[in-house]
Amino acid sequence: MPIVILTDSASDIDASVRQSLGIVAVPLKIMFGAETYVDAVTISSSEFFDKLKQSSVMPTTSQPSPLEFAEAYKAIHEKYGKDVQIIAILLSGSLSGTYQSAMIAKSMLDENIDITVIDSRKASFVHGMICVEAAKAAQAGQNKEQILDQIDRYLDEVQVYFIVDTLEFLQKGGRIGRASAVIGSLLNIKPILTLDAAGYVSAFDKVRGTKKALNRVFEALQEYAQGESVKIAVLHSSVPDQAAELLERLKQEFSITDSWLEQIGPVIGTHTGPGLLGIVMVKDK
Repeated sequence: MPIVILTDSASDIDASVRQSLGIVAVPLKIMFGAETYVDAVTISSSEFFDKLKQSSVMPTTSQPSPLEFAEAYKAIHEKYGKDVQIIAILLSGSLSGTYQSAMIAKSMLDENIDITVIDSRKASFVHGMICVEAAKAAQAGQNKEQILDQIDRYLDEVQVYFIVDTLEFLQKGGRIGRASAVIGSLLNIKPILTLDAAGYVSAFDKVRGTKKALNRVFEALQEYAQGESVKIAVLHSSVPDQAAELLERLKQEFSITDSWLEQIGPVIGTHTGPGLLGIVMVKDK
């Protein structure tokens, strides 16, 4: 019985990885004023950040419509047959209406089509990594219940911390309070941000400067890992050299069984701006 993982483009999974694992990604859209781009289709991450640096207009994002999800479900059903099981792992419902669109789409279709829709309460390659692991499990022959159990563990346990160069984009996008943005920029305070249990962006800690912020994140990750083997991803927005250095440091300090280095895409980049560094970690059990 075939199992297909579906997600949204905000999962920031590299196209070659999606293709090799059969992951389907429904794209969001990015708007620069009157110009509309389809995420990962008509604009790449690099093109987006280049445009962001030059643009006087703050970009905005738009979720896929229920019809777009319904079309994706139907295409999978037609390709793999009536026995296919679809597991949709989507961008946090607290940050976007994407999950709601996917749920509405499910209700529009024949109830005999097996679709499980999950609000990941995560974003970017945080839920992207979980999609990749779920697709690998499907290819290895695990059944739907086993894969859903793995997804649940990852969603409950995954550690995510990110440091942004400026809070301006989060504040203007309504993802964080204005007072926090002002304080951060004036005092060189680097808030360490995370995603809380409900999928909202929240502050984990505040320290002065990026170096101290990263040291604090490493403390938190050491406390979580407890010397066990982990899978890890380093995320960045237009700072590849810093991200590569960070990954090398992680490899020296943790027992890593699998690792990724990913640039965040236009959807999440709209709300963080350039200069983000993020770390995602989960135990390899």
